[in-house]
Amino acid sequence: MARGRAPALAELAAALVLFGLASFSPAIRSPGWRSLAPGMDLKVVAAASAEGSRLTVVRIDPGLWALEFAGISLTGDSLGKNARQWCESRGLTAAINAGMFATDYRTHVGYLRFREHVNSGRVNHYLSVAAFDPQGGSGRPRFRIFDLDSPGVSMTSILKDYASVIQNLRLVKRPGENRWPRQDKKWSAAVLGEDEAGNILFIFCRAPFSMHDLNHELLEAGIGLVASQHLEGGPEAQLYLHAGDVELDLFGSYETSFHESDGNARSWPIPNVIGVRPRKPGTEQGQGS
Repeated sequence: MARGRAPALAELAAALVLFGLASFSPAIRSPGWRSLAPGMDLKVVAAASAEGSRLTVVRIDPGLWALEFAGISLTGDSLGKNARQWCESRGLTAAINAGMFATDYRTHVGYLRFREHVNSGRVNHYLSVAAFDPQGGSGRPRFRIFDLDSPGVSMTSILKDYASVIQNLRLVKRPGENRWPRQDKKWSAAVLGEDEAGNILFIFCRAPFSMHDLNHELLEAGIGLVASQHLEGGPEAQLYLHAGDVELDLFGSYETSFHESDGNARSWPIPNVIGVRPRKPGTEQGQGS
């Protein structure tokens, strides 16, 4: 869905690579969670309203994994990378789009601060704010998705409590409310979510859904979703993970009025991602890894 950006494949089959036991492939499509590493689990859910479509969900415990922003504004690179390349260059276990970006191919659409680095200082009308790296003492969740229209919540209060803040378009309002009316426009999608236990959810769906229908699918998927924000749509949406013997390299395709095809067969370069790395034992809140 970002603007100014420069053979049909079955869902997951073209983008999911599995290493290790051959018996793992059927298990990954079971209704339950598959443990990938301590504090990281994988679930692939069959979409209820579109036969053959899948929702891929990575559940991440923020007590064991540290969130991190990576982007060309921070690294000084002249070109973006796909999610896999960002992981390989930054030592991340998993990465997903950080959000939509402006025509300069570097600036996040909405506010984005990662610790001392500010990619975008502009607060727009988007009502979802993901915050991590709590500061000013303990007692705050390591990860939280806030709704800016909730009582007592403001960007000022969030920035006071958290060193890292990313504003994006809201999909689901806490505690699990679909905020989108029905519409005809559809996208492949990358989504950031929070579940009822405070876990981070990296969510990807290659099949095109409207935002209303995607929200409905996610709320009925049995993943405990309470809040979520849209990160990217169409061929630029992506999710990469390499944990143990499992590697996921997922990327989108369809976007109404831009790329109305399921034929995209490559992961596009993107300027910004958020990823995770194992949290070091004894790391204090606000110090990240």
